[in-house]
Amino acid sequence: MATKSQSAYKCTECGWQTAKWVGRCGECQSWGTVVSSASNEGIARAVQATVLDAARIARPITEISSDVAAHWATGIGEFDRVLGGGLVPGAAILLSGEPGVGKSTLLLEVAAKAAEEHLRVLYVSAEESVSQVKLRAERTHSLSPTLMLAAETDLATVLGQIDAVQPHLVIVDSVQTVSSASLDSAAGSPSQVREVASSLIRVAKERSLPVLLVGHVTKDGSIAGPRVLEHLVDVVCQFEGDRQTSLRFVRALKNRFGPTDEVGCFEMTGDGIAEVPDPSGLFLSRGSEAVSGTCVTVALEGRRALPVEVQALVVSTPSPNPRRVTNGVDSSRVAMILAVLERRARIKLSEQDVYVSTVGGVKLTEPAADLAIALALASAANDRPLAHDLAAFGEISLAGEVRPVSSSRVRASEARRLGFTTIIDDDVRQLVRALGRAFS
Repeated sequence: MATKSQSAYKCTECGWQTAKWVGRCGECQSWGTVVSSASNEGIARAVQATVLDAARIARPITEISSDVAAHWATGIGEFDRVLGGGLVPGAAILLSGEPGVGKSTLLLEVAAKAAEEHLRVLYVSAEESVSQVKLRAERTHSLSPTLMLAAETDLATVLGQIDAVQPHLVIVDSVQTVSSASLDSAAGSPSQVREVASSLIRVAKERSLPVLLVGHVTKDGSIAGPRVLEHLVDVVCQFEGDRQTSLRFVRALKNRFGPTDEVGCFEMTGDGIAEVPDPSGLFLSRGSEAVSGTCVTVALEGRRALPVEVQALVVSTPSPNPRRVTNGVDSSRVAMILAVLERRARIKLSEQDVYVSTVGGVKLTEPAADLAIALALASAANDRPLAHDLAAFGEISLAGEVRPVSSSRVRASEARRLGFTTIIDDDVRQLVRALGRAFS
């Protein structure tokens, strides 16, 4: 009897194999990544060594010059901060973010700044026509004769544009919309994204040419396409922002040439995107009169300390199930703080509606904001305002302790620089002492 031949299928994301085709990988749960693996994947047992010329033989690391890989500034200080000083020749940078957050606007601004320095910049738009890009460039005052535009979706044509223009900087918007004719899959598929990114990165390394790639994101905010895309590039930047506010943050998730704990602040305006070198006052709404239910904390975004005002409102309700509404803070964290206040500080909040929010749309995710939330809630419950010059930060435990947080000296220094002379932190040890000091 003839042996039944089995066609192996393999996931392009994680390498999981199966005997028959399935639409979803059984290992990483990715859709559309299982493809036929007809080629022989056996181990080659006889590999002949390549004869190297003198220029390619490995050299001592002490004899290799690093001048070629030096940073050059883009002209946008906040973006340079995130990149670790600027662009590096031959670097592949992936900028991801939700639709409409401002990725194309930021990169067009980067292209215009480079063109002002008499550098040839090739901006390849695979999502918009050249006339649409020019309209945005006119609105943001990003016109320059050395800024070259091309609307291409074919990888071979994009590589031909690079050969023809010989640019100093290449921007591709976006990597998911460019496809290679050598593959049968549609644009944006894992195989296409891998092929396009690999080809562009190979050109970047061979010519010491910095390449900026725009990447789409999925519903959960992660970068679309295969995970290998993030491993191929040198820098991965995430562009974050709420559509309801004009503030935008750029943070580095991976950086081979600098730190990953820096954050760049930008503001979307009618004329494009503008830097915010000192965003200290964006998250404060300090009036002339003290109002109960407000407290200022100092949050860390990367290495940058930002003062954030937390507001709380406590209202009596006849409902047997009081409401707990939060905006900008973790709801489960607020529920824990309410329980600690009621049990350890004897502040009755179980029969009242509680509303907690931040100013300016900023999101507080670190435990350092616990103490400020607790003080704001106590202030709202007792209808007693806190002092204008008071700032608080610290983590609250279930035992009612105020625990230390990271970079407390940096937070305190930034608070004092902005005029907050009374600092309440983990020195008080207990939540009850913090409340007594705040209302003394």
